[in-house]
Amino acid sequence: MDKISSPAEFQVATQSPRLTVAVFKADWCSDCKFIDPFMPELEQNYTGRLTLVEVDVDAVGDVSQKQNILGIPSFVAYTDGRELVRFVNKLRKSREEIENFLNTALDVYQSIHK
Repeated sequence: MDKISSPAEFQVATQSPRLTVAVFKADWCSDCKFIDPFMPELEQNYTGRLTLVEVDVDAVGDVSQKQNILGIPSFVAYTDGRELVRFVNKLRKSREEIENFLNTALDVYQSIHK
């Protein structure tokens, strides 16, 4: 997963016409560390269908605030600079919940890119 560590990198990633899912995280977040072991496999399972990028909330200035990220980890799907769907809450996320969100993001993306 590419790491986004500046507002400019975030803009470039989310402007893509492809489906890009930003995973808002921080090094100090225990719930973020909980998802780390299975995220590489999830990323591999979705290769070619979407791009996952890791956004370090401490490194991207006010991007998290502008995106209304109130809890981490949070998942937000973008294409062409606009948000499609988000999975944001302050609860720990399971692998199944993340997969369900990624599938929903793909469905929304495909419905507007037919």
